[in-house]
Amino acid sequence: MAQLELVCFVLMLVAALDIAARKIHLPYPVLMVLCGLTLGLIPRLPQIAFAPELVLPVFLPPLLFPTALLTSWHDFKTNLRPILLLAVGLVLLTIAAVAWVAHACIPGLPWAAAFVLGAIVSPPDAIAATAVFERLEVPRRIVTILEGESLVNDAVALVAYRFGIAAVVTGTFSSATAALELPLVALGGAIIGWIVGVSVDWIQRRLDDPPVQITISLLAPYLAYLAAEHLECSGALAIVTAGVYLGWRLPRMISARTRLELTSFWQMLVYLLNGVVFIFIGLQLPQVVHGLEQQSSWSRLLFQAGAVSAVVIVLRLLWVFPAAYVPRFLFPSIRARDPYPDWRDITIIGWSGMRGVDSLATALALPLATAVGTPFPGRDIIIFVSFAVILLTLVAQGLSLPILIRILKVEGDCKTEEEGYIARLAANQAALAYLERRAATEVESRPQLNLLQAEYHERMAQLEHEEDEASANATVPDGPAASPARFHQAARDALQVERDTIIELRNQHRINDETLRIVQRDIDLADARLSEREA
Repeated sequence: MAQLELVCFVLMLVAALDIAARKIHLPYPVLMVLCGLTLGLIPRLPQIAFAPELVLPVFLPPLLFPTALLTSWHDFKTNLRPILLLAVGLVLLTIAAVAWVAHACIPGLPWAAAFVLGAIVSPPDAIAATAVFERLEVPRRIVTILEGESLVNDAVALVAYRFGIAAVVTGTFSSATAALELPLVALGGAIIGWIVGVSVDWIQRRLDDPPVQITISLLAPYLAYLAAEHLECSGALAIVTAGVYLGWRLPRMISARTRLELTSFWQMLVYLLNGVVFIFIGLQLPQVVHGLEQQSSWSRLLFQAGAVSAVVIVLRLLWVFPAAYVPRFLFPSIRARDPYPDWRDITIIGWSGMRGVDSLATALALPLATAVGTPFPGRDIIIFVSFAVILLTLVAQGLSLPILIRILKVEGDCKTEEEGYIARLAANQAALAYLERRAATEVESRPQLNLLQAEYHERMAQLEHEEDEASANATVPDGPAASPARFHQAARDALQVERDTIIELRNQHRINDETLRIVQRDIDLADARLSEREA
């Protein structure tokens, strides 16, 4: 009963923290990590028992999948070079640097365990940064690079984490074997994720039942992860591949009603999981700290955590500028295609390296013992340092990022708004042309079609005069008293023409997936209102 009460308390705490974050205009991960720290200081607080081997299988799939699902594939490909330099190059360098510093600063920590610590704290999480960017607009490319980095670096770090754990648990490690296995592990995970994506796409297109389809969407990342891990491939890459594949097909894969409910479901689930993981580690801290106090002083513990945190923060700042400017300097073709970026944008990317829930989950997943039954070496200090790195980066960088954006006068480029105008205008023009063609041939439906044409003409006028964009969103007027069924069907057909038009714009790379989702959501809401009238 105490466990159930504690779970209820955690959920209430997550909701309260989110409300508080909105009131004081802070990224909610900052308050979550501070709450976790506060809980860790409360004496005799009950703990929630959770087996470490279940942490990644339970939490990782639903945390990675939505990010992959919402990735703009075109933007990702366009920015592939900077994304890979950060998500692969910087992550591997950070793992090595953290392992070296941790091995030097923490007495008795084996190289393999230090490598595991590096894999845990190396991947940044874009959630805190994007929460700031929602309030302070920045160029869209910054957001694209950070979100793309967050998507790939989790997969890279988790593969390294897997090899590190195996080395600690078994006591053996061969760099030659790891080098040979790494491509196979990555390729195998990607293939399994693609197979799962194709299968789920085939099933979803043949259904029109939101509860069932949402359940399948929830099962998809678990199926990809478990299948890949069972075959000793990368579960994280399987999740990412399946998510990106399904995300590209989502606009046509499911109905408007299912799409609206699915979006709400994933938003709620990710929100709860982020809060729960932060608070869970806070509940683990008393036991961790108690074990460390018997081995080391607080001054030494803080020095060790500070040294690793400094490496993580400084190394990113030292990396981003050469990674941005050196390739352009060395290769004129890159420079001609993609000119030198503004140094202020690079600074924002360098300072947006906050660690988050993925690092927490991997820290909690550390095994309790090795294959021979001895305690996992340095488990408590690894968890403590990991939490300290997350705390410092989220609080120090998360709170100072808005200040830095204002000082550097970094402003948005309005690309999303411009693309939204293009998408809405093209969708309305296509729907209007469709209605005019039908009116010319369907004499009996002209009253209904004329009413719809008048609505589209009004929206076109609003768009062309650059009036408030919200007033130009997809709407459906009240139909005539006569032949309401005919009117509703014509309105629904026009909305489908709008959907087809914006999807084609996305496929032509005239708008990105984010703009597509924004405009399509307005169309889906208009479709839902139409269904309510029919009911």
